[in-house]
Amino acid sequence: MKKSQKTLLAVALASSVTVMGACGGGGDAGSDSSSAPPAFTTNATGALSAWGFENADEVGTSRLDYAKNKLTGVTIKIDATAFDAQKFTTRAASGNVPDVVQMDRRYVATYAAQGLIKPLDSCFSAYQIDPKTQYYPSVVDDVTYQGHVWAVPQFYQPPAIMLNKRVMDKAGVSDADIDTSKPDALLAAVAKMYKANGSNPSTLGLDPVSTGAAELWIMGMGGQLIDADGAPTLDNPANTKGLAFLKQLNDAQGGYAKVKSFTDAFDTFGDNNQFVKDQVGAQVDAQWYVNVLTPYVKKVEIEAVPFKGTDGQPFAVAGGTSFVIPEKAKNPDAACAWATSLTSQDAWLAAGAARAKTIAKTPGAINTGLFTGSPAADEAIRTTYVKPSSNAGFDQTISTFYDVVKSGKSYGASPAGQQIQTELLNAVTSSMLGTKTPDAALKDAQTAAMRAYNQTR
Repeated sequence: MKKSQKTLLAVALASSVTVMGACGGGGDAGSDSSSAPPAFTTNATGALSAWGFENADEVGTSRLDYAKNKLTGVTIKIDATAFDAQKFTTRAASGNVPDVVQMDRRYVATYAAQGLIKPLDSCFSAYQIDPKTQYYPSVVDDVTYQGHVWAVPQFYQPPAIMLNKRVMDKAGVSDADIDTSKPDALLAAVAKMYKANGSNPSTLGLDPVSTGAAELWIMGMGGQLIDADGAPTLDNPANTKGLAFLKQLNDAQGGYAKVKSFTDAFDTFGDNNQFVKDQVGAQVDAQWYVNVLTPYVKKVEIEAVPFKGTDGQPFAVAGGTSFVIPEKAKNPDAACAWATSLTSQDAWLAAGAARAKTIAKTPGAINTGLFTGSPAADEAIRTTYVKPSSNAGFDQTISTFYDVVKSGKSYGASPAGQQIQTELLNAVTSSMLGTKTPDAALKDAQTAAMRAYNQTR
């Protein structure tokens, strides 16, 4: 599942967790009961077509098996290819759509605004599920627009800062020095760890994952990307602080172009990854990367600290996928039953058991847990399967991610969500390269994103 994991990093950190608490819910528009769509029922029978679960590992296949056994009256056919936005829009417009589709949560409000997917409030009600208690609030905020919940969330990969203790100890840097709420001290620590071969980096003090984690830096430093109505706010003056600091971090390590060239060459999933080769002193990572490093437990020395907001408290952003039901789905009741079954407590416990069984086959392997999007499921899996290992650094790292998952914030839900993400990436790139100031880059991005937003109204 390496391809899926790599995508999750970009999404979880780019992408891609309530923009400042206020942005998830949208407004109350669309809540008029006189225009409410037909309610979902629990009558799940017949044929169900689903699109998703590409490269499914044991976490995915165990949940698929659970849902199949539970929905005995449903015949399930799965298109296990990666989600494609253009393909989905074309199929939705023609009416030739699957009954349920797995997609990144950042896309959900876009399709809700276009009328291409169904609101799922009555789907949840049919199975007596309260989304606000079943899932983390930030995860629900990701898929809430104009007073309705439009998707069934799954997974939430919180980011934190993973530490290479070998590099840090050699440079005389402590965990307390890697504190994003104290920019000047952080820059000083980065400078101590940074090494170059000529003018090119050979060890980064901190890999900030500039394009993949831009939202984290901007929002964590007090910015906002989307307002409560779903409108882009890329030119919010507070956004400049995070973007300007990202540029400082890159400039202190040879400049963005050289940093990116260096990190693009990392053997991220391999035997010569950046922690084994001491190519980073610290790096922003999503939780799944701890699992990638477990085979190298004897070759790395890691710990982790939370990303902190300006108030000094842990800060994370929600990233992950979800299930939507197209407006023209032929079997919405079966789709509702399948999606809610896949994200139920019992399904996640089955996944936890399957992961534990896989880990047991590898001597010395460490169970890093699962981050499902559901707090009760996360805690149950942690209690049952995540036990102290012989490596204190890995145990501390795992614990840190469990701590930060509770501090998640949503990017915000917007009908122009995809365009906002694209324009922000353009602003980050141009400001990191110095072709525009952070302020000018964000203003240009806002103009383009607002144009896209106005076209949805």
